[in-house]
Amino acid sequence: MTDDSPDAQRRRLLIATTSAVGGLGLVAGSVPFVCALRPSRSAEVVAAPVEVDIGTLREGEQLTVQWRGQPVCVLRRSAADQARLLADQAALADPDSRASSQPPYVDPRLRSRRPDIFVATAICTHLGCIPSLAPSAANQAGGYLCPCHGSHFDLAGRVYRDQPAPLNLAVPPYHFRGDNLLVIGSDDEGVA
Repeated sequence: MTDDSPDAQRRRLLIATTSAVGGLGLVAGSVPFVCALRPSRSAEVVAAPVEVDIGTLREGEQLTVQWRGQPVCVLRRSAADQARLLADQAALADPDSRASSQPPYVDPRLRSRRPDIFVATAICTHLGCIPSLAPSAANQAGGYLCPCHGSHFDLAGRVYRDQPAPLNLAVPPYHFRGDNLLVIGSDDEGVA
């Protein structure tokens, strides 16, 4: 038994219209909330890869750039520095960088793609202080020294034994475009 009276037809039309208007209102009301979940333009800029010209960087010099709001150091190592890094491994807590944060394509002993260029996030793994570069001397290997609690890292960012820092300095994703352009924040496959 169906009710085809004019009142029943009006009731069905009113229910369908109310449902359609309510559904459209729900969709229109949720658009601002969905748009608010997108990152802001400034957040996208901060997270973008950073290009660094390393053509003028001399041996023993370091550049510091910002990537994702963190300081990233770029150091050009000399051949003597590289030889020391490969020889002086007994005093290191994690010489093969097994427990450290780095992309799989870096050489774990030198912690870099190219032996002469070292790239790392300049944040101590102990409490987040910013280590400073202590350059190499003729008889002493250089490295990074954390001013807060004295953690000492070599020129590959590897922490020495019995230091407050538990891990080596983190290596961000990066790649080279040619010989003199370093791109931090993306690897060969794209943006990290």
